[in-house]
Formats: sequence, C-alpha cells, structure tokens
Amino acid sequence: MAWWAGQASSCRCLLRTARAPEFPGRLRGRSTSARGSAGFAPLSLLPSREDVLPWGLQAYRRASVGSCSPPDDAKDGSFPSPESYSPSPVKQEQAKAESLPGLNAEILYEGWDDIPPSSALEEISEEEAVQIIAEPLLPLQSSTLREYVDHSETLAKLVHLGVDLSQVEKRQKAGQLLLTLDFEKDIKKVLLFLKDVGVEDNQLGPFLTKNPYILGEDLEALETRVAYLKSKKFGKAEIAQMVSRAPYLLLFSVERLDNRLGFFKNELGLSVKQTKDLVIRLPRLLTGKLEPVKENLQVCQIELGFQRSEIQQIVFKTPKILTASKKKLKQTFDYLHNIMGIPHRILTHFPQVFNSKLLRIRERHMFLKFLGRAQYDPAQPSYISLDQLVSLPDEVFCAEIAKASIEDFEKFLKTL
Repeated sequence: MAWWAGQASSCRCLLRTARAPEFPGRLRGRSTSARGSAGFAPLSLLPSREDVLPWGLQAYRRASVGSCSPPDDAKDGSFPSPESYSPSPVKQEQAKAESLPGLNAEILYEGWDDIPPSSALEEISEEEAVQIIAEPLLPLQSSTLREYVDHSETLAKLVHLGVDLSQVEKRQKAGQLLLTLDFEKDIKKVLLFLKDVGVEDNQLGPFLTKNPYILGEDLEALETRVAYLKSKKFGKAEIAQMVSRAPYLLLFSVERLDNRLGFFKNELGLSVKQTKDLVIRLPRLLTGKLEPVKENLQVCQIELGFQRSEIQQIVFKTPKILTASKKKLKQTFDYLHNIMGIPHRILTHFPQVFNSKLLRIRERHMFLKFLGRAQYDPAQPSYISLDQLVSLPDEVFCAEIAKASIEDFEKFLKTL
C-alpha cells in the first residue's frame, strides 16, 4: 500500500510540473483583458495530448521518483521550457509562424472564403441548370458538311469563295480532306498558285467544287506539272484554259501527262502541233479514261467504215467524237448514211453533225423531204450542207433553207 501511495504522489507531482510551464494562464487564471489582447490562435497551433505527453515523459526522467521537487535547473523559481528537453511539433509550428513577417490570424484565414472550382459531380438546382448555355457540340459523324461550317474557319472561308459543299461532299473522301486542312497554312498557297496559273477569281469556287483534292496536293508537284506543259510549248493562256476546263489536269503526274500526249499523237497519227491543238480544244482527253477513246476509234474504223485518214480528220475537227456514246455514234451514222444517203467523204467534211441530236436531224430532214428540198449533194443545185441542217435556229432554217414559215414547220411536226 505504501508503494502504491508513493507512485500516485509522484504522478500528481509530475502532472503539476508538466502543466505549469505549458498552461500558466490556466493555473493562475486569465482575466478577460488578457484573453482579448492575446487574440484567437489558430487551431493548428494549439497543443494536443500527444504534444504534452512526450514533454511530461522527459520531465519525468529528470525528476526524482517519489519527490515533487522541481529539477535542479528550476530551483531558482523558474521552470525550464520544454524546448530544452525535446522540440515538439507544436513549437516547430510556432517557430515557423514567428519567422514569417507580419503573420497573424487574419492572413491565415485570408483564403478560406474563396469559392472552390465547380465539379462535374456537383449537384445543382433546376434553375441553375436552365441558365447554363452550352456551346453546340461538334458532331462526331455526319453525312453533310453543313453541320461543320459553324465550327470550321476553313469551311466558312471556302463557302465565301463560292465552293458548293453540297457537291463536294458527294466526292469520295473530299469532305474528310477539307476538315483536316488549315486555310492559312494549306489552302491559301494553293489559291495563290491557281491565280498565278490563270484561274480567275470568280472561277476559284467552281474549280474547287469540281476538284477539292488539289488542296491536298504538294505545291512543288503542282509547279512541276505546269513547268512541264510550258516545256511542251503550251502558252500561259492555253494552260489557263486547259486547267479551267479540266480541273483534274494538275492532279496528273508529269509521266502520265507525257504518256497521254504520246498516245494521241501516235494513235491518230497527228503532228506535235495538231496534238497540242487537240488537247487545248478538249483538255479532258488528258484526264479521262482511255478505254472509251480506244473503243470509239475501233467503232469508227470497223463498224462505221471510215478510213484511218478520215478518222484523223474527223477527230481533229470534232474531238468530242472520241468521248461520245458508241450507241449514239452508230444510230446517227446509220440515219445519215443509210436513210439520208450521205457518203463517208461528206461526213468527213462535216463531222460536227455527230454532235447534234438525232431527233433534230430527223425532224428537219423529213420536213425538207416533204417540201422536196432534201438535197445534200454539193454537185447538185439547191444543195444544203449538213452544217446548215443542224446548226441554224428554227426560224432561220425555215426562212433560208426550207423556204417556209415557222408555223408550217410546227404544224408538220404535229403530224409525225
């Protein structure tokens, strides 16, 4: 019992010794004015049980067991501070606070009233939700470029140039190409190149509508192709005309252009100048497929019976025959040669008749035959050339060729 009493007395003395230096105001009492002058300390600087206990343990090690007398260094009436034994975390925080100039509670609380950034998971009221204005989302997939115009500066400027996006999007992967291009970096330099070639400002929109793929071509490659045409003695105005009438021309490599020119020169037996004139008049011969051209040449020679020299003249005068429908060629030739009785030599001199509508040829021939004026032989009087037969307007044809009124011609057409 005596041992337990001695241990209890030692603990009480230890606690009083531990609390005396840490809480002097609590032991002696604090006046209202003292509390007011001290201010409110932040909670992070107040001591906790863990902060007091380590100091008490160390004080216990220095105090004599069973004695309530203070340590030797406190016999003068003053108590040593806990820092002399072990620096606690609380004292470290106080030291840091004292080392900051002008640090006080007002500064520590300064940022507490800031509103934190909103979170996507934060719940909001219906009124707040209605007031939110969201930008329209860029569609991940669409069948039309119209939905991207408001989001794409490139598309907006192309529309301003006159490009018809409704036609562009019909071309394979053309819409995807435009969406990947930057107007200033990719498109502007191509536009300046086309203007330098000779494409007029008002033709840029229709040109790009037909051939948007040129915007993805390398500028150096385009310049090389133009330089090739110039080396073949094509003038600047001729190149501008060819590029404008055949927008895909500059997509062809130099090797392919050279092969095309060589094909028409050798296949038709044309001179260099004749070949140039041929492709200037119909530049899409350089960009279209060659299979229809080869088939039409065979039709003219084998089925229609023209000689090679005659085919050469027909093609040189009327290049469109090379790209015309085989069926239309056969039907027109059959009516001209077998019904109207026009020989090959006359057809060779007027090959433009193959570009006319068969219905028009038939109506006018039957009206002239009804009037007794269907004469197509140059050696006979009242001769009517095939050019006059198909090229003149109805009023002129009736007045000068048929020698009848337009009313008579219309009445006759109703009898057919």
